[in-house]
Amino acid sequence: MAIKTQVGKEDVVAFLQQQPEPKQADCLVLLDMMKAVTGLPAQLWGGAIVGFGSYDYQQKGGVKGSWFLTGFAPRKQNISIYIMTGFSHYEDLLKKLGPHKTGMGCLYIKKLSDIDQTVLKEMIEASFLLMKSKYTQQ
Repeated sequence: MAIKTQVGKEDVVAFLQQQPEPKQADCLVLLDMMKAVTGLPAQLWGGAIVGFGSYDYQQKGGVKGSWFLTGFAPRKQNISIYIMTGFSHYEDLLKKLGPHKTGMGCLYIKKLSDIDQTVLKEMIEASFLLMKSKYTQQ
């Protein structure tokens, strides 16, 4: 069984411009931030996730797939920011970030103005570089 979320050809900016304010503005800032950190173009995954780069993986049991190195998704309740390395490396940064929640590789924030964007950028960059060094494909 393959993963259902695949990279698509949709226009990322058009997708983000469909979001309500202030989420739309925050997502456009995140888009620019992640482009600057990764040096890669954004792609829309599964029609709802903005991802940068990709890597191939194989799960226990043999299921293979591709996923992005970092990304984000506007959701109804929050913005999900994908920190693919998890959060054990970033405990000190999380303390400085501002109000957030975490889940399996996801950092959930309400809006960018609530958090320290410099700390967020540092987390995204550290996670991206670690993922890039672990997986050779971009």
